Amino acid sequence: MPGTPREELAAFLRSRRRQVDPAAVGLPGAGARRTPGLRREEVALLAGVSHTWYTWLEQGRDIRPSRQVVDAVAGTLQMSAAEHEYVLRLAGHPAATPSGTAGGLPPHLQRLLDALGPSPAYAITPDWSIVGWNDAYARFYPGAADAAEGDRNLLWLVFTDPRVRGLLADWTTDSRRFLTQFRAEVGGRLHDPAVVRLVARLEAASEHFRAGWASHDVDRFTSGERRFAHPEVGELVLEHHQLTPADAPGVHLVVYTAAPGTDAADRLARLAAG
Repeated sequence: MPGTPREELAAFLRSRRRQVDPAAVGLPGAGARRTPGLRREEVALLAGVSHTWYTWLEQGRDIRPSRQVVDAVAGTLQMSAAEHEYVLRLAGHPAATPSGTAGGLPPHLQRLLDALGPSPAYAITPDWSIVGWNDAYARFYPGAADAAEGDRNLLWLVFTDPRVRGLLADWTTDSRRFLTQFRAEVGGRLHDPAVVRLVARLEAASEHFRAGWASHDVDRFTSGERRFAHPEVGELVLEHHQLTPADAPGVHLVVYTAAPGTDAADRLARLAAG
């Protein structure tokens, strides 16, 4: 029978402690020990917590360790990112906020975007920087490819690029929707430097953004139909989807597919054919 989160945390810590090679943390090796792994007092010392407190954790006592304690113990026990996230959840803390991708979009995700064929698709990080796209999206919106890297941010382009204004069938409503969804997503990171810089730039560049941001309105993303007025193939009715890869939680994949009952598939095919 599965135990409570507290009991599972205790059992998981015990199992990880037994798997750590003492020599890997500068302690006498396994030959000098009767049992594998680290001792409780060693974990406590290395993590900078009291022996009693750590013992209570492994005993499943009714305590709630701070995030700082959980992070320190996870580091001492050499936990993987998945293990660290797991103990954070068991201890009642949210997982670490995804920071995006270092060095661009992982190749396997770029291949996924490319495999979508005529469906425009792109990838964004938590601050909405665009870090990848497929050929269909480059034809749908050339600004993704030719924007300066520092300006390649979805929210920035929505409010400052006239080509995006022309693409959105109802720019006033659609841009406000983007803004409220962005605010909801970054609500816990409003003081992150990247978010602060982006908001400051947008407030200086767009009166419409400035008014919308001051309203403090938020909304969640929902898949649904979006209307576009494309300069080459005319009106497009597309379904808008957003996916988060399990192995890259710092990336959102945004995909537009032809809405059923419309001629959008034919129009996208013509656009892709160039």
